Amino acid sequence: MAPLSRKIADLCGTVPEIASLRAAIVDINGVWRGKRLPLGYAGKMSEGVRMPLSLCLQDIWGRDIEANPMVQNGDADGVARPTGRDPLAMPWLDPPSVLVPMWLFEEDGRPCLSDPRQALAAVLGRYEALGLTPVVATELEFYLLDGDDNALKPGKSPVTGAAPKAEGVLALDDLDCFEPFLAAVEAACQSANVASEAGISEGGPGQFEINLMHHADALRAADEAVLFKQIVKGVARQFGLRASFMAKPFLAHAGSGFHMHFSILDRDGANIFNDGTDEGAPTLRHAVAGLLGSMSAATLIFAPHLNSYRRLAPNTHAPCQIAWAYDNRFAAVRIPGGPAEARRIEHRVSGADANPYLVVATVLAAALDGIEEAPDCPAPVSGDIYGQDLPRIPNSWERACDLMASTHVPGLSDQLRILFTEGKAQERARFAAQMSTLEVDTYRDSA
Repeated sequence: MAPLSRKIADLCGTVPEIASLRAAIVDINGVWRGKRLPLGYAGKMSEGVRMPLSLCLQDIWGRDIEANPMVQNGDADGVARPTGRDPLAMPWLDPPSVLVPMWLFEEDGRPCLSDPRQALAAVLGRYEALGLTPVVATELEFYLLDGDDNALKPGKSPVTGAAPKAEGVLALDDLDCFEPFLAAVEAACQSANVASEAGISEGGPGQFEINLMHHADALRAADEAVLFKQIVKGVARQFGLRASFMAKPFLAHAGSGFHMHFSILDRDGANIFNDGTDEGAPTLRHAVAGLLGSMSAATLIFAPHLNSYRRLAPNTHAPCQIAWAYDNRFAAVRIPGGPAEARRIEHRVSGADANPYLVVATVLAAALDGIEEAPDCPAPVSGDIYGQDLPRIPNSWERACDLMASTHVPGLSDQLRILFTEGKAQERARFAAQMSTLEVDTYRDSA
């Protein structure tokens, strides 16, 4: 593998205007945070970059979590080191720059367990100890919005100059109208070694989904999801558009999901979910039971923001009940059809606004808990799931916060779980302190 400095030099040869580096980690909200460095620092990058250990633990606006003891005790530095992922050229900046993905370590070299990527690595250590390898793929939905207007409205096609007005599920015309954008995203993904697959138009006007390939390296799968979001947002800027991974930007249209597919291989490379039948092995049902059993406590990971809960509503193709099914897209946990040797689980709860590292960590940890503990699995459901009397996924931000604050969540240390919920409580308090235009307009003259 080429050293990082050589990879950066190669990108500079492709984009000669590159003038700086961005050394960044991903915080608990999936936001990149870090430093701008001169291009000449490329040779030193592998030595690490000092950053506050609290940098992972910010609220959505980038404010310290007030209850964080790291901040209260002096806000000490750790060392951010390159993850080993390829750097990402960012030609949409003026002048262009290069993003170097990093993750945080304590001063003494131990992993910083508040770093979401380190949380996923710890979960994968459990799998490795058992001789198991998760194979993970992700699907991300997003909207292309008007880049010149703060109002939420679909962006204009770079081909026709017109904004889409209708839902276009799998509509080739919608893909054709945004082909220059999609081709530029594909090229940027290839440059960063992000393995993208099929792209489709989705259920809302200007909404798209692009699938990322399966990897027998779950860290790589999550890395590619966070890099993909950065690529889509950056390329959109080049086309005068704004890409949004907001869970529910339009109340009248489909929300944007983050669907995770996974199977698990044993030491011999065999899929432990496959027993040659359409139903799958007992191990699959144990994994499903683990996912269902922790779903309420973990909902805040899958739906971390105020807006997230507008997506988890009945009759929207988003799950709102704790249930599983074979090949039914209304279910929170779906077992897709296909060849038995490819038997896998699809987790459909997360919105596109969730942090991919924490989603993958929580899902894989819950599945492994189920495999190890072998709990009874409820029967799969079928038909119109929304019309059935089934346990509900928490349907409010407040309820999800309360459950996570008081309950163990697979894949999260207690420190990370508590500080994540403290950060969300801080965000809730700020939203609660604001008056909406509707509130003012309703009561100003009539009350």
